Amino acid sequence: MNKQKVSLVSLGCPKNLVDAEVMLGHLPADRFEIVTDEAQADIIIVNTCSFIKEAKEESVETILEVADYKEKGRCRTLIVTGCLPQRYREELAEELPEVDLFMGTGDAPRIVELLDALGQGISRQAVGMPEFLYDHDTPRVKSSPFYTTYVKIAEGCANHCSYCIIPQLRGTLRSRSVESIVSEVRRLVGEGVREVNLIAQDITAYGADRSDGARLEVLLRELVQIEDLRWIRLLYAYPDGVSDELIDLIASEEKICNYLDLPLQHIDDQLLAMMNRRVDSAAVRALLERIRSRIPDMTLRTSFIVGFPGETDAQFSRLLDFVNEGHFERVGVFRYSREEGTAAATLPDQIAERVKKSRYQKLMKAQSRVSFRKNRTLVGRIEPVLVEGYSEETELLLRGRSARQAPDIDGMVYITAGQAEVGDIVALRITDSSEYDLIGEIVEEQEPELGSLNQVDE
Repeated sequence: MNKQKVSLVSLGCPKNLVDAEVMLGHLPADRFEIVTDEAQADIIIVNTCSFIKEAKEESVETILEVADYKEKGRCRTLIVTGCLPQRYREELAEELPEVDLFMGTGDAPRIVELLDALGQGISRQAVGMPEFLYDHDTPRVKSSPFYTTYVKIAEGCANHCSYCIIPQLRGTLRSRSVESIVSEVRRLVGEGVREVNLIAQDITAYGADRSDGARLEVLLRELVQIEDLRWIRLLYAYPDGVSDELIDLIASEEKICNYLDLPLQHIDDQLLAMMNRRVDSAAVRALLERIRSRIPDMTLRTSFIVGFPGETDAQFSRLLDFVNEGHFERVGVFRYSREEGTAAATLPDQIAERVKKSRYQKLMKAQSRVSFRKNRTLVGRIEPVLVEGYSEETELLLRGRSARQAPDIDGMVYITAGQAEVGDIVALRITDSSEYDLIGEIVEEQEPELGSLNQVDE
């Protein structure tokens, strides 16, 4: 029997990428062959995001683009899965007749069953309740480079921020067991992974739904014992869940990167309350002080929303001043997106798009200056850098990431001297910097001990 060739396009966040890898893992190798070129595929799957307006637009545009392969190429089946059909199942079925099958965020294990049913002319919609949670035994085809991966430790969210649609798309919080996560990470490290990025909608909520003692701190103490695992990175930590125990653990364990993604969304107390966030500005500042006092060398990333309903010029100025204070090495900014089905969508005083755009630009410009200043302080230091390959601009330069840089969302390091293999972690002297990137020279090609770095080269 000839194998059907399958190509998958995954949009949105790393959590979506893990979902895509799990879906591919459920395709038996004796029936399906995974290809990266959509033009060679019999089946094309688009894994969508619908978190905000721009994500929805990108998803629809991508669906229409790949639909051309049904007209002009060998593709015979187009599948759309993920957040967009979970949210708009009826509308999509009417507006996108090009699509043969719609699947929701929790339907990955049903992919073969649904494809077989489709072959018998059954149903273009198969969007179930978002209840699925993968574990260490779940088949998964890793698509990221061999040395790095994302591991989802929980699914869903119970925070119910007023602007966010995620609980409706992903369901409530469902945490994996500590044993399941450790087992998966051990297997991945055995396959060559050096860096594990732990992800969830809120990693600090991990285990809150379980009665077996699972907590993030407990999980981390198990993961650091895995011998060949070098970097553990924590992404998407809700601020009120960052305990002193967690901060101390990051400070004391070399394998846990001094890096924390801490989405704050705003600093104005009234807006934070309207967003249904459980912290106020005083709690945020106290947390930042606790982190910096215990780990002065911490790299902090955050995200902010501009143009939330009712945001006044004074409230935005308060946020702008906060960014200019220089608390964060990395900042992402979102323009508020009015999402139907959320509490914030019904609020009065919605902000004009031109105002949102102006505030976005001002905040990003302010942070670029902060980032530039912070990167300049790294010049002369020796940092551990994970080598990722050649620069996209020229094969004369290697590129990589320091422990301060998460994959895909942060800048990179350009390596101007020294040789290394992809996946190596080397000691690099930082010689120059820009707003987001670093430049340096390898000073030690053998893998360094993390504790021996973080120093200024004399």
